Amino acid sequence: MKKTTLDLYFLLPVKNFIEKKTSVGILLVFSAILAMIVANSPLAEGYHSFWKQYIYIGFEDFQIKKNLLHWINDGLMSMFFFLVGLELKRELMHGELASFKKAMLPVAAAIGGMVFPALIFFYLNQGTEAVSGWGIPMATDIAFALGILYLLGDKVPLSLKVFLTAIAIVDDLGAVMVIAFFYTSDISVNSLALGAFFLLILLTANYMGIRNTLFYAIMGIGGLWLAILLSGVHATIAAVLAAFTIPTLTKINTPLFLRKVRLLSLKIKRQRMQLKGRKDADEKMASTMEKFSMLTEDATPPLQRLEHALHPFVSFVILPIFAFANAGVTLDAESFQFFTSPVTLGVIFGLLFGKIIGVLLFTKIMVMLKICNLPEGIEFKHVFGVGFLAAIGFTMSLFITDLAFTDETYDVQSKMGILTASLIAGLLGYFYLKLIGNKTLEKDKAAADSELTEN
Repeated sequence: MKKTTLDLYFLLPVKNFIEKKTSVGILLVFSAILAMIVANSPLAEGYHSFWKQYIYIGFEDFQIKKNLLHWINDGLMSMFFFLVGLELKRELMHGELASFKKAMLPVAAAIGGMVFPALIFFYLNQGTEAVSGWGIPMATDIAFALGILYLLGDKVPLSLKVFLTAIAIVDDLGAVMVIAFFYTSDISVNSLALGAFFLLILLTANYMGIRNTLFYAIMGIGGLWLAILLSGVHATIAAVLAAFTIPTLTKINTPLFLRKVRLLSLKIKRQRMQLKGRKDADEKMASTMEKFSMLTEDATPPLQRLEHALHPFVSFVILPIFAFANAGVTLDAESFQFFTSPVTLGVIFGLLFGKIIGVLLFTKIMVMLKICNLPEGIEFKHVFGVGFLAAIGFTMSLFITDLAFTDETYDVQSKMGILTASLIAGLLGYFYLKLIGNKTLEKDKAAADSELTEN
């Protein structure tokens, strides 16, 4: 097929960028840097006031009033948490968390990576109002962490990528539970009961075999999400709950799908021969060709369809907007004094030391007690490197900061700690894993050369 100028110079480059595993991390870094540049330029005042503009949704006495930053963090980020919920359900049903024994190691590593950072932050901030931020250094940014691993290519084993993915997903679940139980405002029992009613509708629909994604969208957003938003529980919890109601079963199984595809292919070949030479051949065959997409849809679980459809939008639109809106910290002469504040130090030490100690120690305990084995190709030196990458808290840490603090000073101190720790952790993790990866490749090459010499 002939490619147009639009294809060559815009659509194909964009498609290639989106398909790269490292693209999300690159775009997040760019968004954060751009936010910092704008927040420290003559546009700073406009930047900060822009996110404080209020938007009203509703009519007469029934209105939801939030500023733009809250709509991003409560609304747009609900789609991010919905995607997290879909990924978590898939892993629990068919992935690395499906087997109890396989799940134990990443679950233990993730728990260690959440407990130690929280304890460090709590220790440094106990007795102050800032102690409410203990959940900030618990989080891991899966996009950044995996982006760095994919940058390393074959220098790290594939099993390490799987291990880190499982840790990050469990970590996300832990963050969601922390938000649900500890970062909520006054709860409206009536709204919560209404949310439970809509959740029951969604679960019943799943049980009955309803696979229409539009139905789940209407009930999930117009019902469950709105009710939870009004209840005082953070709305992102509704997104995760809704994700768990999405069906994972297909309408037709693989053998039946393959039989129908073969029959349809034969039908198309016969139809093509009959219509050969006719100008309306493509138009006549269109309805038959459309049946292919219908068959594919019947053979694909709604959960997988939604995950694939949402991933580009969440990764390349929602997360960059979130990063640009939340990472802009205006620095002045006094800002660098924040590096001596308990909040900034609690976040930095919690992420850098708490994550590494927690992930490595809990993994070591599970292996020493012979409850689990390290995945094939992974040694403890790799786990140490994973600890660095798990210390990149960017997205989730910024998100929890917005929930934990109302004091703007604490908010700025926390964000400085997050950006600093995430930058250090990312660089150290990358260069450390690259170093041990190069040594492993050299060792394997030397062993191969020795074997050839002997032969």
